[in-house]
Amino acid sequence: MKILIHGINYAPEQIGIGKYTGEMATWLAQEGHIVRVVTAPPYYPDWRIRRDYKAWEYRRERINGVDVFRCPLWVPRSPSGITRIIHLVSFAFFSFPIMMRHIVWRPDVVLAIEPPLFNVPQAWLTARLSGAKAWLHIQDFEVAAFFGLGFSSASALKRMAVAIEAWMMRRFDRVSSISKSMTQRLARLRIPGERVFLFPNWVDTDHICPRPKGRNFRVEWDLDESRKIALYAGNMGNKQGLETVLDAAEKMAVTYPDVIFLLVGEGAAKAGLEEQARDRGMRNVLFKPLQPLADLPALLAMADLHLVVQKRGAADAVMPSKLTGILSAGGQALITADPETELGRLVQDNRGIAFLVEPENASALAEAIAHVLASSKGTNGVNSLARAYAEKHLGIKAVLNNFERELLKLTSNVRL
Repeated sequence: MKILIHGINYAPEQIGIGKYTGEMATWLAQEGHIVRVVTAPPYYPDWRIRRDYKAWEYRRERINGVDVFRCPLWVPRSPSGITRIIHLVSFAFFSFPIMMRHIVWRPDVVLAIEPPLFNVPQAWLTARLSGAKAWLHIQDFEVAAFFGLGFSSASALKRMAVAIEAWMMRRFDRVSSISKSMTQRLARLRIPGERVFLFPNWVDTDHICPRPKGRNFRVEWDLDESRKIALYAGNMGNKQGLETVLDAAEKMAVTYPDVIFLLVGEGAAKAGLEEQARDRGMRNVLFKPLQPLADLPALLAMADLHLVVQKRGAADAVMPSKLTGILSAGGQALITADPETELGRLVQDNRGIAFLVEPENASALAEAIAHVLASSKGTNGVNSLARAYAEKHLGIKAVLNNFERELLKLTSNVRL
């Protein structure tokens, strides 16, 4: 098959959507498919274009057997609601001519990755003009996340945005998303059931496993073995609401002096969080930069507890990609989500794989951290139920093999 992928995030970005799109494209190329990707220069999660790329150039390169077409992109220094929209529109604008050029390449399928939603019309148009099938894969419900996180409360605007989103989705031959509740949302948007496909994020369970060999971060970062580590590793952005973690750390500083809060990663909110921690004189909070993917297993293995933190309203609109790695590592995860959300149901339906706590409640978070750390004594640092769940449901080979079968099924009658 000739597969054209359109999405703003791609390898060598190490976390989030770019990581998954990069792994998917590489896997498809290794399986013998001809894969091209139209994307932006890498910028996430730092919100800065990588030094070996330029923001305002078109560039073609080959990565792991995949032809990658980079398009200009405007990246705001301080992302906000309006600047994020301009940022996403800039990619849609500058990638449009590259997508149109691919009409003559005659792909068999055009795969659009949302977010951003602004990509969707041109991906659909490219598919229709080239005679290809059109597939939309939703990593985040952008409109729901936008309104759920409080960027706007105008109900008329929300209804209009949702209506436009649903109308565009119904134009595609397949619409996939990463969780059951997100595919159920597609049904509520009146996407025909035969077009909906569950395509969850995955994890390399061979790479990320309990007790891996590798770097000793405790030694490198001078963290005594007696200290209990509550780790947050990933993007530090608006939807996470990591201020709640700082509040919980402050509450636990005196009563639980052996607990240290380790925040590893980059993102738009990191500088503000570091400033808050300094201003409050917090000695039990430590910030570290994003670590290479090769060292992720060792990083995850060092933690006594993993924090999967999101604001209320995000837990059904997005599914945090960091959770797959935590489960594969056999980590003890504490997830901030309401019980009726996708994350909440995941924990309740699979008892023991993680713990649930109310979002945006620092007191509840502090109590839950103390409880989980106390209850996990004697487990040798491994949650066997979490590991078993990852092996059964999230393995990269099983997920991508199933995706490839659906691609072949969809394109079996293309241009016949």
